[in-house]
Amino acid sequence: MKHFLFFITFLVTSHKAVSAVTQWTDFTLDNGHVFLPITIEGIESRVMLDSGAQINSINRAFIGKHNLDLHKGRPVNVKGVYGVEKRTAYNNVDVEIFGTTFELDSLVETNLGHHSNGLLLGAGFFNSFVVQLDYPQRKIRLVTRDSVDMSEVANVPATTQKGSGMPIAQVEINGVSLWLLIDTGNAGTILIDRRAASKAGLVEKVEGASTSFGANSSGVNEFATSDVVKFGPFEISDVKVSFPAEGQTTNLESQYERTGSRIGGKRVVGLIGYDLLKDFIVTLDYRYGKLHIDLPQ
Repeated sequence: MKHFLFFITFLVTSHKAVSAVTQWTDFTLDNGHVFLPITIEGIESRVMLDSGAQINSINRAFIGKHNLDLHKGRPVNVKGVYGVEKRTAYNNVDVEIFGTTFELDSLVETNLGHHSNGLLLGAGFFNSFVVQLDYPQRKIRLVTRDSVDMSEVANVPATTQKGSGMPIAQVEINGVSLWLLIDTGNAGTILIDRRAASKAGLVEKVEGASTSFGANSSGVNEFATSDVVKFGPFEISDVKVSFPAEGQTTNLESQYERTGSRIGGKRVVGLIGYDLLKDFIVTLDYRYGKLHIDLPQ
């Protein structure tokens, strides 16, 4: 992790902008996931940015495709939406991103789909600075905290979840206030637990069901269309919301959470997804749980 934090410091201070704001960089949007180009052990690949992940991960398919012999570290328990599994972790993995080379430790082996998806970066990436994601224009930039007072500009009720330290935001669905994880890794609709869906009057309005895939396994979710979702100063009508089918067990506080910590504070009942974020410029201070959203000019 020390290598990663050094990279972050170097990245922000090495840009020409004295204000400690990097230039906008294009990202690829693939089925709602944010990807940036990256080189891993000298191999060109891409990395997914996931604010809902407490760990950094390397794709099992990428390792297999390139027959990589990586240095193994201590195994890690990973809690997904649908279960818990022990995973292999790797240290001293050479990575190049934004033109800077460094090493990553504690990269957990996981399934990230096609072998072209090399890495997933989670809390370690988002925790070090304020991240701006312009979803409509598909651009990203990094901002140091001394360049913006997020306490002043934040316009969405948000905080950090005690125990996990993950950013959560308050969203109203059909007039019901719910605390949801701010999850750029959730490429679909808002996902909430069935109890919350019932309070919001969605269970009796089910339109269909689909299979959802978490970090370890899959489950069946139903979905319905909400009348209105209040997200900060904006009200959005006809937003699809997913929730577990009756009898489906889930761990909705995080798709990639380290297990073993005691979670307290706000009751988190789901995840904010791409379908809610896609029209906004999202400014997130992960460490302090501050969030600002706005529409493009």
